[in-house]
Amino acid sequence: MYDSSIIEISRSALQANLNFLKKHTGPHARYCSVVKGNAYGHGLAEFVNLAVTCGVDYFAVYSADEAYQIVQHVNPVPDIYIMGNVEGEAIEWAILNGIEISISDIKRLENALDYARKNGKKALVHIEIETGMNRTGFEANELNAAAELINKNSKHIEIIGCCTHFAGAETMANNFRVSQQIERFSKLLKNAADLGINPLYKHAACSAAVMNYPATIGDMVRVGIMQYGFWPNDETFIRFIGDKEKSDKILKRLITWKAKVMNIKTVKKGDYIGYGTAYLAMKDMKLAIVPVGYAHGYSRNLSNTGKVLIRGAEARVTGIVNMNAISVDVTHIPAVEKGDEVVLIGKQKNKTISVFSFSELSSQLNYEMLTRLSSGIPRIIVD
Repeated sequence: MYDSSIIEISRSALQANLNFLKKHTGPHARYCSVVKGNAYGHGLAEFVNLAVTCGVDYFAVYSADEAYQIVQHVNPVPDIYIMGNVEGEAIEWAILNGIEISISDIKRLENALDYARKNGKKALVHIEIETGMNRTGFEANELNAAAELINKNSKHIEIIGCCTHFAGAETMANNFRVSQQIERFSKLLKNAADLGINPLYKHAACSAAVMNYPATIGDMVRVGIMQYGFWPNDETFIRFIGDKEKSDKILKRLITWKAKVMNIKTVKKGDYIGYGTAYLAMKDMKLAIVPVGYAHGYSRNLSNTGKVLIRGAEARVTGIVNMNAISVDVTHIPAVEKGDEVVLIGKQKNKTISVFSFSELSSQLNYEMLTRLSSGIPRIIVD
């Protein structure tokens, strides 16, 4: 009600993206929506509730606190898979709530079994296998010990999945490394099966792998960035479409970030604008002050370079991006006044400020820029 900016999330765009992705992954692969990082900046509870209305029933988060947010704000609670951090009492909470957890080392496996025995409820687990990312997961020589524990405690544990994570499936520069991972994963899955580990799902494919290594789709996919309307990188788009000159109308961006002009200021030629001496007015200027700054996720790196849209025209940031405000040059835009709509990301009339251009100017990845959007900005579902 009193917020300085809002983020709109498009229902129709999400549905279009899901239709495209599910057609590509086929009818036999279970679709798991990755919503870590506040649903890539789209708002965790808001996005999950929206995705459920679009037919999604399975969500992956990174940590137990994200899973807890879904449990608190989504009813009925969908299937949830914690891919990363879950330790101590969080493991017990997950087991009690029927939430799937990633098991990547013996200690976590032992803890999960202890809590499962204590509460008389099975731990629902995904066994992560290290194939070359060198971050988390059982090494090949650790599978025997894991299988022994699992087989001895079969009434306390259910193996939902065996998984791995690729180290850069979005670019051909990593093809040798990713291909080695695919080969290792296949071999280790067979070893696991020989040891009595037989999961419901064998999964490795993220958004990039779904597009660039379709043979890895298998019986489950973990899709993040593409469901929000963004390709993992330009190379993935070009490899799919076959022509870098074609515009991308396949995926639809869900997100629009809007604010309003807070104040109008006139500045005389020769005056400095904002903090320090970062911008000197070379002519008489008119500025619009917008109540958005780096506290909201508008990077300070966009000082003197960022652009917004006002009355269908581009207005450039002048001076340093403040914690809570930016100044933009509207000298060339007639009749701008207090209360006018400002688009920081999205479309206005015939102009667009894309997340790509926004992040490119600030040297951020799409992923980084999106996840830095303040969780305090209201997310509003539209169309």
